[in-house]
Amino acid sequence: MTHPDLSDTLNAALPQTQCTRCGYPDCHAYAQAMAEGAAEINQCPPGGAEGIQRLARITGRPVIPLNPDNGHEGPRQLAVIDEAWCIGCTLCLAACPVDAIVGGPKRMHTVIDPLCTGCELCIPVCPVDCISLVNATGARTGWQAWGEPQAAEARERYAFHTFRDVREERERNERLASAGSRLRIDAPADEGTRSAASQAIANPGTTLER
Repeated sequence: MTHPDLSDTLNAALPQTQCTRCGYPDCHAYAQAMAEGAAEINQCPPGGAEGIQRLARITGRPVIPLNPDNGHEGPRQLAVIDEAWCIGCTLCLAACPVDAIVGGPKRMHTVIDPLCTGCELCIPVCPVDCISLVNATGARTGWQAWGEPQAAEARERYAFHTFRDVREERERNERLASAGSRLRIDAPADEGTRSAASQAIANPGTTLER
């Protein structure tokens, strides 16, 4: 299996929570690192023991225990926003990798329960600590708490979230560049330039030096 194919296969075997607990920015980056031999197969707590077995079958590596430095296998967590304390700062909206939080500036935010991957990335950005986690799957952990359809949907939502972020960044840079150009065009000439321009008007044969 070629490197790109192996990377894609490994990525498809991950739960797509995009939690970054593996030490990489997202599931795709972790899959690439495994395909390159730069990462072990035991760095994904949401996938748990079953996830390690899946990755071992794909890579041909031996099954090893989950690395505790990356976290521990547990039930799927669900983010819950205390709406009475929410100030509508929108920071959690930007932090959620799958757009599972909805709301607007200075308006109450809420989590769309079925879409939440339990990544916990919204927790540290909340300035008023109004987001908590609750057990959503009881005693079920790993892939028993998170199915293939959920992983597939999370992967699609993350892809769109990333696409939108890139597009918005590009549009923001274009607006800044356009504003900078207008400022340069509209900026008043310095005294030397104004003086030279006056001389050119008074003496049509004069050439302006730049």
